[in-house]
Amino acid sequence: MKRLLLFSITVWCITVCCHCQIDWKNFMSQQDMIWTRLPQTWYEAPFMGNGSMGTYICKEPGKNAIRVDIGNSMVHDRRADDKSIYGRCRLLIGYFLLQPAGEIQSGNMRLGLWNAETTGCIRTTKGEIKLKACVTSENPYIIVEAEATEGEKDFIWKFYPENTDSPRQLNAIRIKSKKHFKKDYISNPVSQLSARNGVNYCWQPLLAGGGTATAWKEIRKNNKSVLIISNAYSFPETNAMRKVETALANLQENDLPALLKAHREWWHSYYPQSFVSLPDKKKENFYWAQMYKLASATRIGGGLLDNSGPWQVLTPWPNAWWNLNVQLSYWSVYASNRLELGMPLVNAIGSNLKNLISNVPEAYRKDAAALPVATDFSLAGEMVNVPGTEKKAQVGNLPWICHNIWLQYRFSMDETILRDVLFPTLRRAINFYLPFLKEDEQGKLHLKRTFSPEYGTAEDCNYDIALLRWGCNTLLEATRILSVDDELIPRWKEVTEKLTDYPQDKNGMMIGKDVPFSRSHRHYSHLLMFYPLYLLNAEQSGSKELMEKSVEHWHSLPGNILGYTYTGASSLYAAFGEGDKALEKLNGLFARTLRPNTMYMESGPVIETPLSGAQCIHDMLLQSWGGKIRVFPAVPSQWGDVQFEDLRTEGAFLVSAGRKDGKTTCIRIKSLAGEPCILRTDMVKPIVKLGHATLTPTGKGEYSLDLKKGETVVLTTEGGAIPVISPVDGQGRNFFGLQ
Repeated sequence: MKRLLLFSITVWCITVCCHCQIDWKNFMSQQDMIWTRLPQTWYEAPFMGNGSMGTYICKEPGKNAIRVDIGNSMVHDRRADDKSIYGRCRLLIGYFLLQPAGEIQSGNMRLGLWNAETTGCIRTTKGEIKLKACVTSENPYIIVEAEATEGEKDFIWKFYPENTDSPRQLNAIRIKSKKHFKKDYISNPVSQLSARNGVNYCWQPLLAGGGTATAWKEIRKNNKSVLIISNAYSFPETNAMRKVETALANLQENDLPALLKAHREWWHSYYPQSFVSLPDKKKENFYWAQMYKLASATRIGGGLLDNSGPWQVLTPWPNAWWNLNVQLSYWSVYASNRLELGMPLVNAIGSNLKNLISNVPEAYRKDAAALPVATDFSLAGEMVNVPGTEKKAQVGNLPWICHNIWLQYRFSMDETILRDVLFPTLRRAINFYLPFLKEDEQGKLHLKRTFSPEYGTAEDCNYDIALLRWGCNTLLEATRILSVDDELIPRWKEVTEKLTDYPQDKNGMMIGKDVPFSRSHRHYSHLLMFYPLYLLNAEQSGSKELMEKSVEHWHSLPGNILGYTYTGASSLYAAFGEGDKALEKLNGLFARTLRPNTMYMESGPVIETPLSGAQCIHDMLLQSWGGKIRVFPAVPSQWGDVQFEDLRTEGAFLVSAGRKDGKTTCIRIKSLAGEPCILRTDMVKPIVKLGHATLTPTGKGEYSLDLKKGETVVLTTEGGAIPVISPVDGQGRNFFGLQ
């Protein structure tokens, strides 16, 4: 009995000590975005979403009206005769305009992250209109409440359907771009508006079949209005209209309180999955905005994270882009312990192998697959060319997205992901390389000409050499874990042993053989061997110097240094323990390209750049490549106090840690899968404060812990107290919005 009591007390202590004790509502209010003047574009505006439906609110430029946009990331054109970014693209839907009685003079808004709701006040020459809006978390509704003073009680709502042609085509017309204008493009049919039984409808049929339906009704009482909007897409069926009709019929005014309560509860459960607090409050605000953005943009059963999320606008890039964008978008879901948000990607790869196979020429479909640069959510796109020809052969996209699936497996240790999705997909992706390897007189294997994203073609292209090497190593590891005796094991081993070294010159990594990195280029595809693959890493002699030389040269060529050029360099430096340089590069994103609401655009929206900025912060706080948990591996020197709880690592560990005055004071590790636990830390003389694990030194700053599945251990310095994890102090709050 005494032993049981002692065990219970120990478990309780581990649970409450080194634990996050915060007022989440108050903490998240400090992360809110605030507008003291009205936004006028999507990249200035408050945005909301539920993983498929989305909206943003702003003043409509040139009009005396407030815009509430309607978006849905599931809405695509699906033309069978055109698999390009014109025929298989995202589509616009429409928007509502709130038209006041008076002239708009000013206004303010607040995006409350804790409740995922936008509130605001529009001031006109005749009075005020107060707004509150949300996209309900688990139901297909956008709800906008408006309450007007007497002079504004006659405001009206009006819906405007958008043109449903390809946004790339429409954007080309808008900016008069001959390059992106498709002369033989055939427009989709016009939208059809109707009303019955107090509900308004918009049906947007598509040439390819199916279509998009929007339904809305306004509940109006005196000076108060509730606008309820639902949207659905169906293909090839045309039952989207029935879906929205049912959604509106099933929602009555007295259902709204319960609906909004469930909406808030979802978000209140979402945020505490992990906790991060930084002394740099602008970076902290930015980090939590990305956590909000992730769950607004993607969910299980919702949309894949493409370039736009559910906030589609005119753009030359209305698709999922697979040569960097999707990969970066998902990186931060792993360490933030929000793995459920990564499942739409896993499901997309796992459910569309047939289309991946169809993306290679017919002669290779028996055992190969590939992923074009851009596709819809079904992953069907234009043919990927074979290596060794004059045509661009961008082969590395599928192996790179397989690395994301590998991370989903490693952070969850869910073997079904490895067996059912990663192994069969990666096997085919690597098979598309194998016929194009040739052996030289020294026994080295060389890869025929392939295309480095947005740069050019080269033999032994570093983009592909790194992914081919990683892919073969990973397939061998997968066969070991799954006990699979694959006939290609000898070939994969041969590739790992004989594959040529990475082409490099005096400036570091080249694009490929005989192709130097000689012009400004935003991508870091030629540097994947450093990050995120860690094939060349901080534990190898000479790798750090080679990385630094390569990154410095990459950033030294002006002209095309853009958003993810900074976030990529930040993570590269963090991978080698250079926290100050990592922060310096991340600051470049904030100084030059980040928009007021933390969105990002070049010639169109690209959501991955700010999301990858959140991963930069993870890389500074926690890394777990190579089977080792590295706590505070690259914290900038100016971040003296840092706290985090339940960040996740490879091997399915939940890690919490605190840092005070530049010194690590506490680490808590919980094993969810019973994997080997090796810890690297700068903590001085760590001891096991709570738990039954044995801490065994294995090298300088490195220790092994014999943690079993479900067990937790708390480490402190010798004689150190166990701190409570809570928000750290710092200057300022609510940095984003328009103020």
